[in-house]
Amino acid sequence: MTKTKESVCKLCRREKQKLFLKGQRCFTDKCALERKPYSPGEKAKRRTIESEYYGQLREKQKAKRYYGLREQQFRNYYEKSVKKRGVTGETLLQMLETRLDNIVYLMGFASSRPLGKQLIGHGHVMVDGKVVDIPSFLVKESQEISINPSSADIVPVIESKESAASLTPPDWLEVDLEHLKGKVLRLPNRDEIKAPINERIIVELYSK
Repeated sequence: MTKTKESVCKLCRREKQKLFLKGQRCFTDKCALERKPYSPGEKAKRRTIESEYYGQLREKQKAKRYYGLREQQFRNYYEKSVKKRGVTGETLLQMLETRLDNIVYLMGFASSRPLGKQLIGHGHVMVDGKVVDIPSFLVKESQEISINPSSADIVPVIESKESAASLTPPDWLEVDLEHLKGKVLRLPNRDEIKAPINERIIVELYSK
């Protein structure tokens, strides 16, 4: 799992965008970005001249942090998306959205993507009835995701389930929150991907 030595709230402030790295806290007035809507550091409030390259770099960093990836992991996804048919940027986001840790989060089984990674790494998540402990596992159409029956009563899962009760999952996912299971009905379309990311800018950066 990707680790960082700095506060995840500072990551959101640096990107000037909520990346939802702390679960339900991000939806409250305790969110650091709500209280300090500027980049961290002594020079944060100073006006800076942002070049085209700087904007592209920040967009890539935002995408990495949103999905919790290291640089090499992110580049590997980009290289794979280039080789696939279709629009490169959309294919890239589609691959990131169908990572197992992201789907566990979208289904409401984890209150954040980092927690989704932990649950998967500890063997609490199953794909088609088999335990999968790899957060980067790419879930395919028609595959069923579920919480291991022996893990249904652990506190993180119970709290996540309660928090997700009022949320509506994406149309490309089928979720049975009561029984902690769901299915990928199809791959998401671009307009169904809610990530605050401009994939075109990222493709421009890597294409140089």
